Amino acid sequence: MKEKNYPPEDKHLGNFQVLVDIIARLRSPEGCPWDRQQTHLSIRDSLLEETYEVLQALDNNDPPSLQEELGDLLLQILLHAQIASDNGHFDISDVISTISKKLIRRHPHVFGDGKASGVSEVLANWEEIKKTERKDRASMLDGVPPAMPALAYSQAIQKRAARVGFDWDKDSGVVEKIAEEAREIAEAASSLEKEQEFGDLLFTLANLARRQGIDLESALRGANQKFYRRFSTMERLCHERKTGLAEMNYEKQNDLWEEAKKMVE
Repeated sequence: MKEKNYPPEDKHLGNFQVLVDIIARLRSPEGCPWDRQQTHLSIRDSLLEETYEVLQALDNNDPPSLQEELGDLLLQILLHAQIASDNGHFDISDVISTISKKLIRRHPHVFGDGKASGVSEVLANWEEIKKTERKDRASMLDGVPPAMPALAYSQAIQKRAARVGFDWDKDSGVVEKIAEEAREIAEAASSLEKEQEFGDLLFTLANLARRQGIDLESALRGANQKFYRRFSTMERLCHERKTGLAEMNYEKQNDLWEEAKKMVE
């Protein structure tokens, strides 16, 4: 027999606690068999997938999609919290309490007697506060998850190092370093050396992007999507003209590429 007032009325669906209760019900003995059998590890990939879908909505500047994708990401967070609660570890209120305390602790210039005249001073204070939180961690870089995508991880650790002044004085120095790394790729004698030099080049490019306020993952996703649009346009043109890309020589393929570039961004 269904409980009274379940499912909730539409007017209550914007209430955070209602969503928490819905997920708890899905995980209950009377809930959904699929939801009941999930673990932190079984839905790990879903958390990553939903995160990337949020990023795509942001890249596309699509507020309706962003609204939906943020909801899907929130679902993953609440599922993990409910699984933890079912296992007696913590619940969503503990998660919220932890982040609330952290935000208050790291913003003494807002919630306490601290002073910060600008962004640079805020970041300096932030790093000092985090230093006291690290406790047994040997490095200020240890808090960056190594499982992050390599380009994003590179920018994150360089950003942390820059907070304590370990950074280039000028962008021109980074540009010169990029040219140096490119030369070293050409001079590398083995495949292993080339791989190492490519890594150094990408690391330096990530540094320049960070200094100029560019998120390299977003920039590369945009370049990938642009290539996809243009290449798929080339394929469509070939289909319309009853020919194939593999049948063309380099010059004809390049001409078709230039045509596609004029048709799509």
